[in-house]
Amino acid sequence: MPVLRVTAVAEASRAGVLRRRIRWIVAATIAYNLIEAVVAVTAGTIASSAALIGFGLDSTIEVLSAAAVAWQFTRRDPERWERGTLRVIAVAFFALATYVTVSSVTALVLRTEPETSPIGIVLTAVSVLVMPFLSLAERRAGRELGSATAVADSKQTLICTYLSAAVLVGLVVNAAFGWWWADAVAGLVIAVFAVREGVEAWRGDACATSVGMLLEDEHDHHD
Repeated sequence: MPVLRVTAVAEASRAGVLRRRIRWIVAATIAYNLIEAVVAVTAGTIASSAALIGFGLDSTIEVLSAAAVAWQFTRRDPERWERGTLRVIAVAFFALATYVTVSSVTALVLRTEPETSPIGIVLTAVSVLVMPFLSLAERRAGRELGSATAVADSKQTLICTYLSAAVLVGLVVNAAFGWWWADAVAGLVIAVFAVREGVEAWRGDACATSVGMLLEDEHDHHD
């Protein structure tokens, strides 16, 4: 029994560490994306770039997803809020896919050319470097803790990394070769991945170790 108690205490302590780590990662993600949104929308407005404005709006979707996880991990028993938070993250994925699809198709039909913006190129390049680290850190902590929401949110961050890369490539390629359609086509590919991840989050498939939590008796959630 003493050994079991020590093990239980150690596991509880580790879980506390992981929860605090996730809160810090999510806070950093929210702060970065808020800055990213302001800079991208401002630079996009100055350069009349639909791609950059869209990139900034996408950052607000990432903030929504991260904020949902942050809220969950302020609860006394975060696991009880897995189902609802996963649904919020799924909706964020669907919103992202909808926006990217509409903006990409519109750009292709109207032959909208993203303008060259040095600030936009630097911003998206920095995002391509920063976001994968935040995504990886949150995913590792989420998997160890058994949190489907943390894993799903890390995937949302990774999708935003792909979008950053698509916008970056579109801006650079268009500036160098005049291929105005490049970022619109890449956006459609990203939309497909966003829908897939959204469906997984909605079903609760984002983290296999959380299946037990997600299948808890509904009555337990109201106790």
